[in-house]
Amino acid sequence: MSATYKQRLRGWLSYAFASEAFVVVSLTLFLPICLEQFARDNGFLQPEKTESCSSLSGIAPANDSRCAVKIGWLWIDTASFSLYVYSISVALQALTVISMGSIADRPSYRKPLLLTFAAIGAFSASLFLPLSSTSPLWMVSALFAILANVGFGASVVAMNAYLPSLAKDSPEVVQAYSELPNSFENQDENATLAASVDLELESSFEISDPLLGHPIHPCTSQSNYTAALSRATSQISSLGIASGYVALIPVTRLDGSTFSLRLAIGLSGIWWALFSIPAAIWLPNASDTDEPESGSIKPDDDWTFSSEIAAAWKRLGVMFHWREIKRLQHTFRYLAAWFLLSDGFSTITSTAILFGKTTLHMQASSLVLIGAITPLSGIIGSLVSPILQHKFMWSNLRVLVLLVIMVSLIPVYGCLGFLPIFKGTMRFGGLTTQGEMFGLAVYFGFAYGAFQSYARAFYAELLPPGEEARWYGLFSITDKSSSFVGPLIVGLIADSTGNIRYAFFFLVFMVWAAVPVLLSVDVDKGRQDAKDYILRRIQAGE
Repeated sequence: MSATYKQRLRGWLSYAFASEAFVVVSLTLFLPICLEQFARDNGFLQPEKTESCSSLSGIAPANDSRCAVKIGWLWIDTASFSLYVYSISVALQALTVISMGSIADRPSYRKPLLLTFAAIGAFSASLFLPLSSTSPLWMVSALFAILANVGFGASVVAMNAYLPSLAKDSPEVVQAYSELPNSFENQDENATLAASVDLELESSFEISDPLLGHPIHPCTSQSNYTAALSRATSQISSLGIASGYVALIPVTRLDGSTFSLRLAIGLSGIWWALFSIPAAIWLPNASDTDEPESGSIKPDDDWTFSSEIAAAWKRLGVMFHWREIKRLQHTFRYLAAWFLLSDGFSTITSTAILFGKTTLHMQASSLVLIGAITPLSGIIGSLVSPILQHKFMWSNLRVLVLLVIMVSLIPVYGCLGFLPIFKGTMRFGGLTTQGEMFGLAVYFGFAYGAFQSYARAFYAELLPPGEEARWYGLFSITDKSSSFVGPLIVGLIADSTGNIRYAFFFLVFMVWAAVPVLLSVDVDKGRQDAKDYILRRIQAGE
């Protein structure tokens, strides 16, 4: 392993380590709770709207009472406030990702983009520390949450754009290539590693070769690469989650107070900023990279930021043109399934947390414990799934479908809570007790952790080579553009019915609707279509 590769890998891992703490501590768990608590501390019990919600701290309100806060001229359920803020943040995140995707494809601008958005996100998260929920400026917490989420999502697009070159240069992939009987012995190593995006060598490859890096044997080396990527993802997540536990300490010690939630979010922002410094040092600069740019990208002298942003929106329109969808139909089928699944899974997480807080009246300290159990179970799921896949010889697609079905059973179980049997003499079942939340946290974490390990690797096989950042940007756009839909609908359901449990019906439909779409994806045909697509673009001079 070369010293240069080690330095690049350390830089990439350091940023994953830095940002993962914010994901685990803030984005997934504490931000929804903290925003709801900010609104609750300034809200009033319905229907009279005369008694402060904070006056009942630690006491479960009557069944017909719910907490609402006045935003402008509207009264909004405090749980819905958190969901609406998240919807706005992911919508703005999608707009940002669309605009910067093509710029991130330029190796010379990838690192500045990553560090700029990391600074915006980390600074915004850190500002939760001095902001009190009793301050007249408490609504600024929504702005901080929005900026932190946008900063994280945009920086991750730039971070993911490094993955193909890192995978291509990894010792395992280089070794796998060298063992192929038809390897190009007369070519130097650099030419070999860049071959997947070199038109002069393109005709030498089989059309079904995978897209990341140089050609890999589909039966052996590809499976080894996928397993290695899954293990690396699990290790990165493990490090980030371990760092997240540091911020769990003040929350549990301070009994889940609003201050402890602010402290946890602020510490995750500081952590994010500090461990981005090694990434700034070790990730390659423009002069240090020999990574080729796609033939469709203009030379540096022929573009400006404004023209590239405008061109990115035009290209997005072209990407969604029916002709392009037909050319990459299996990539877009997977994106359609991802649109539903990413929204459904993320909304299940936020809905469950808010359901536990507002319906089951769980203390913040208990929700923090659930937040610790879920990612820990996710580590186990991401490690165990490849073992089970190898033992039963399952394809990646089959594993994904099984995981989706497993997760869909959670909102189904929540819907059972409407049955009279669980409302009467039975003290357990249908997600009517706090204890069930802990069991479901283990179950969901196991399935979701495994799903995350497979979802990105599965999509990577369907990418046009040389345009990874733009297509990972579309992956993130699909995720974020859908992720505002679920929380928005759940918020509207909670506002209109006064019972967030009704949202489980919507979540069941959303997740189940993705299964037939996912089953229609043909990976081998998708690889061929992606390679044909980039060849047409380069030959046409697009």
